[in-house]
Amino acid sequence: MALSTPDSDQRTFRDTSHTLRLIVICILSVTVMVLDNNNEHLRDVRRLMSAAAHPIRVTVDAPFALVRWIRDSTATRDDLHVENRRLRDENLIQRSRLQRQIALEAENARLRGLLDSTAKISGRVLIGEILSVDMNPFRHRITINRGSSDELYVGQALIDADGIIGQIVRDQIYSAEALLITDIDHATPVEILRNRLRTIAVGTGDFERLSLPFLPRNADITVGDAIVTSGLGGTFPPGYPVGVVTEVTGDTGEPFLTITATPAASLNRIREVLMVWPAPALAEAEPPVESAIDSKTNGAGE
Repeated sequence: MALSTPDSDQRTFRDTSHTLRLIVICILSVTVMVLDNNNEHLRDVRRLMSAAAHPIRVTVDAPFALVRWIRDSTATRDDLHVENRRLRDENLIQRSRLQRQIALEAENARLRGLLDSTAKISGRVLIGEILSVDMNPFRHRITINRGSSDELYVGQALIDADGIIGQIVRDQIYSAEALLITDIDHATPVEILRNRLRTIAVGTGDFERLSLPFLPRNADITVGDAIVTSGLGGTFPPGYPVGVVTEVTGDTGEPFLTITATPAASLNRIREVLMVWPAPALAEAEPPVESAIDSKTNGAGE
């Protein structure tokens, strides 16, 4: 009787081939993990892969964008009338406030002229849309639809209409990853607006809470004090709102106060962000603000 047949030999060969492929895959996986430690060696590969995956991300988002467009296009006539009436009322209020703002700017210009100082001019800004949010509850990171193709750079500040949001930490050419100020790995140089007391605002992992852990017990700080960026470090422009102090406590024997602040921006509800470039020394005109939604049509606004 034959000890082996052609069928059994083929099965043995296939089993050996599967085992060999498994070993090779394991070795490659371990090698990639070692090389990718701390995101150093494969950083460029990751950027290229993210750029290659960008069309797929846009394609996946296309059906949802189409649904939103159809829903907005089929809004009822009554809803449009209500929205139009509300916008007219808001426009009237904003125009009345703008009149006061013009008077304040004129007064400020006169005071600067007396002090022989030059008014600061805002730098270039760019609006970006959030593509995704990190679902890890301990990591506050977002991905926006702007990257180095739009001249963004790592470390660039992000703001919104209410205050500081975070900064760019990873460029992906056509998109970028940003770290919010409430992330546990983020620290923002700030100062108390009332008395110019400087300190650091550290993220706590909570969208509604910042910590100021480095102020001594005799520091002049009270609940309700506004916190703004100090401009130290060069990442965030000075004077932008960061938050408001909500709690000040100090245990006996502890050298520092326990201070909690609420961020000025609603970090868990943002949809668009504003990227800021440093202001030039001189500027002839106010730069345009480009909209991420109209980026394909090269839309721009002031």
